[in-house]
Amino acid sequence: MENSRTLETATARSTLWRWLAQAAAATVLVTAYFLLPLDDLGPRRPTLSWTLFVLALALIAALLLQQISHVLLDHPHARPGLVIPLLMSLSILVFATTYQALAQRPGELIGLDTRLDALYFTMITLATVGYGDITPHGQTARLVTMLQILYTFIFLTAAATALSRQLRTAFFRRRTDHHHRP
Repeated sequence: MENSRTLETATARSTLWRWLAQAAAATVLVTAYFLLPLDDLGPRRPTLSWTLFVLALALIAALLLQQISHVLLDHPHARPGLVIPLLMSLSILVFATTYQALAQRPGELIGLDTRLDALYFTMITLATVGYGDITPHGQTARLVTMLQILYTFIFLTAAATALSRQLRTAFFRRRTDHHHRP
């Protein structure tokens, strides 16, 4: 009985440390988004901007697919609860950075003036709410917005589904293990 309590305490501590690590990593990502000097991206350096955008999304998609396959194949060392939320957050920040860069071109994104506006527009697009206060008027902004919607449908939805599957499996395993203890 004492061993099961010790194991439960260790598991609870491990879970707490994972949540704290996630919160710290998310804080670092958001802080970096607001503080990094990204103003040179956009119309001043279009080739660099598009290259970074495509490479970042491709890398995030590859890492998400790796985590999804780990969950589907029940890989013993999979840590989707740590990695998937961070990759999802990073993809949101990549799109927000892209919208901020696009807004530097007159007429592309009406109503988007700050990084907070860009993050807000990204989240509103992700949630498919669309308040209408920021609107993509330029063809490039509309293309990126459609790409974000497709990216969300394909990669972020699959990642969220894999994460919820892994959490559900872990919950039922713990529940079953708890009921079968002497």
